[in-house]
Amino acid sequence: MSGLNELLRAVLSEREAGRDVVLATVVRVEGSAYRRPGARMLVTRFGRSEGAISGGCLEADVAKKAWWLTESGPALRSYSTADEGEDGDETLSFGLGCNGVVHVLFERIPAGQSSELIDTLLKVRDSQRPAAIATVVATHVARQFAVGNRLLLTSDGALTGELLDTALADQLKLDLQSTLACGKSTLCRYLVGRHHVEVFVEFVPPLRRLVVFGAGHDVQPLVHMAKLLGWHVSVVDGRAHFARPGRFPAADRVLVGDIGQAFAYGDLVRGAAVAVMTHSLAQDAYWLEAVLQNEPCYVGQLGPRERTERLLAGIRERRGEIPGLELLHYPIGLDLGGDTSESVAIAVLAEIQAALNGRSGGSLRHRSAKIHSIEPIMVGGLGKGAVDDFAHQAKPLQAILRSDIRNSGDVLLSK
Repeated sequence: MSGLNELLRAVLSEREAGRDVVLATVVRVEGSAYRRPGARMLVTRFGRSEGAISGGCLEADVAKKAWWLTESGPALRSYSTADEGEDGDETLSFGLGCNGVVHVLFERIPAGQSSELIDTLLKVRDSQRPAAIATVVATHVARQFAVGNRLLLTSDGALTGELLDTALADQLKLDLQSTLACGKSTLCRYLVGRHHVEVFVEFVPPLRRLVVFGAGHDVQPLVHMAKLLGWHVSVVDGRAHFARPGRFPAADRVLVGDIGQAFAYGDLVRGAAVAVMTHSLAQDAYWLEAVLQNEPCYVGQLGPRERTERLLAGIRERRGEIPGLELLHYPIGLDLGGDTSESVAIAVLAEIQAALNGRSGGSLRHRSAKIHSIEPIMVGGLGKGAVDDFAHQAKPLQAILRSDIRNSGDVLLSK
């Protein structure tokens, strides 16, 4: 969800000014691509953009053509990053040699109308709880579906949106629930009559949260860099002269915590990445013990290994068995070298990013597998049916669309 805050701010600013916007969303990737499905970019009437759907290769064309592409409604456009001439006429080739195809859904968001999509994204941002969104991205069942039709499910069970086909709507409700449970986006293919309908079932996570216990000088670049990643950042310290908002203008929250009182930040650290780096033995002992009991997704302790092991020994003497030790990283950070506050911040954030993504943090040149996992096509939905690896078995989305175009005169797909 990195960058979504800025994108939503831009949407609300344009809405307040009475101006429509166009939202471009990556709904499918084949082969190599910089961004993954769910990446979004906003284009204003005057060509200003917010967010990105690639590493900078596609954004100029998206900004240039977003408005005329959506004159008649939502539109799907495919961009090829293969060598010139390697893809068919239905894809726009950039000749980058990356051998990928990026499928982008363009939708116009009118300023004077409510948008269930924007409302759901705002709810995710404000509630810090995930949502799941099912969006039709390819169909020629004209009477029942249109590209851009969707159902949306939030964590509180609220379902919005509408599909005319009751059977598919019922299946999608189940698949949205499965998506919330598994936390992964998927492209699903459903058979309606004799035709397939492609639906991007997207998991929308809340912002990643970082809680730093400690407000020393070395925390300042850490907060700044974490905000560049789009994370929600809280800073807590027992020393009021350190824990001042003026020292951390980018932080979402700066709190003074009293280590002489009961721990009051259980909700704050639950599910968050936590870095303990106060440079105070008494504070570190208090914060580390409390954090480990409150189910963070990552804990890192600054300082030499021997110092942290003394802290842990003290906790064992007071409490016996220590919960959450499998989440504890000490000394915190990847082995990148450097001794400045900025280099420590890079090492800390790199380790957190790797841990949360299930990666080791090693060099990519030693990785034999693909950088990004292959997104499968789920046939018949997430709750039933088989999974086809689209790289080997399932036809690519563009091939399905070409086949549909040849076999039917009423393909509901804007170009």
